[in-house]
Amino acid sequence: MLSLTKLIGSTLVAASLMGCAANAETGSNANMAAASSEQTVMVGGAPMYPSKNIIQNAVNSKDHETLVAAVKAAGLVDTLQGEGPFMVFAPTDEAFAKLPAGTVETLLKPENKAQLQKVLTYHVVQANALSDAINRMIADDNGNHPVPTVAGGKLMAKNDAKGNITLTDENGRTATVTIADVRQSNGVIHVIDTVLLPK
Repeated sequence: MLSLTKLIGSTLVAASLMGCAANAETGSNANMAAASSEQTVMVGGAPMYPSKNIIQNAVNSKDHETLVAAVKAAGLVDTLQGEGPFMVFAPTDEAFAKLPAGTVETLLKPENKAQLQKVLTYHVVQANALSDAINRMIADDNGNHPVPTVAGGKLMAKNDAKGNITLTDENGRTATVTIADVRQSNGVIHVIDTVLLPK
């Protein structure tokens, strides 16, 4: 898979990440001190602070550089920094790397912005559900719980043999939640190991 620099240009990536990082650092020293004492989850080698929004946290994860670049290219930063609540199933860089060769490069082209938005919003749910709540919904629905996405399609939530939450898209691709319950100020992130694709 090509590097992010080759995918969408070094200037765009640098400007995007620097801009997001700058936003993440805004706030008083008191707020920053409070954030440092919060209960955090480590994702991609960085602490995810519950007082920060989805974008402010995601830009610090070394495992989500492709996702952050895609969100920027799709023009969804302001949306995911909004009030929410949003539940985001966040594919890792390795998840994007499993897509067929050329898929990411194609999606990141300006002329494919609408398609990229649909793929990304297929990973977003207008809710704030932690894993315990998702597991209860799966049990209540006899092992198969439909999850409506912002993109309009549905994901099917199940439990695998080990009890992990899995999500199956409308094409039969299945992702496993590898890190659950990463709380954000405007929702929650669940890290997944596969990119889910709408029809």
